[in-house]
Amino acid sequence: MTRLAYLGPPGTWGELAAMKFDPHAELLPFPSHAAVAVAVESGMADAGVVAIENLINGSVQETLDILIHETTLQIQAELLLPIEHNLVAQPGTRADQVKVIFSHPQALGQCRKFLERCFPKAQAEAALSTTEAVQLAMRRDGDAAAIATERAAQLEGAEIIARHIQDSDSNVTRFLMLGRGHRTSTGRDRTSIAFTFAEDRPGALASVLAAFAEAGINCTKIESRPTKATFGEYVFLIDFEGHQDDASCRAVLDKIRPLCAELKVFGSYPRA
Repeated sequence: MTRLAYLGPPGTWGELAAMKFDPHAELLPFPSHAAVAVAVESGMADAGVVAIENLINGSVQETLDILIHETTLQIQAELLLPIEHNLVAQPGTRADQVKVIFSHPQALGQCRKFLERCFPKAQAEAALSTTEAVQLAMRRDGDAAAIATERAAQLEGAEIIARHIQDSDSNVTRFLMLGRGHRTSTGRDRTSIAFTFAEDRPGALASVLAAFAEAGINCTKIESRPTKATFGEYVFLIDFEGHQDDASCRAVLDKIRPLCAELKVFGSYPRA
């Protein structure tokens, strides 16, 4: 049986994503995405599930930094998971009693408009996970709520005050499965890379993008993160269609490698 690490405890969206990736896996909860990666690297888990991007909030910076700086694990698969947030509290709690609302920072951001409209005076408090948010709310004296999954509410004995409170009806989070080794080509893949330049000069990034354009390879996402070494220097990240072992993709990677100070391939994996 596959041992699959995820951002726990049970009741989080990470747990649901892990169940979707492998319904028969042994699920192992960990307190952070960094801990998920370490669990896989150390052999405690065979693979790990991390959130990488949300429709409303954009990229999950913690996960990007882990991929760039902290792990050599490869992306094995991706999953697009519809996200529907709920406001939950101790049974019998009225909305006008709520003074504090707990949740994971991603969930708070995805429900910002709801909170501003319906709870403008309530204090938003960050939690390590949506399930921990419910636990924190349940410990209070009836003046707190949490943004969480329906499963977390059921596990903790909480009551749902409001359903579907996310700012977009089409709210989706993209999850990745991280593991050792790399997947073979399926013919419908995506590859994720990161790269830096030795110096900041005009046209450096354009030369990399031009290589993809000339090869007819579609770049589906591009962004940057600080290198954490020197202010004003950045790591660029690109997702593109194709597998790193495909002839055209391999040729482009070979072409841009001399243009970069460092090039890191996070993995090639079937597109969701």
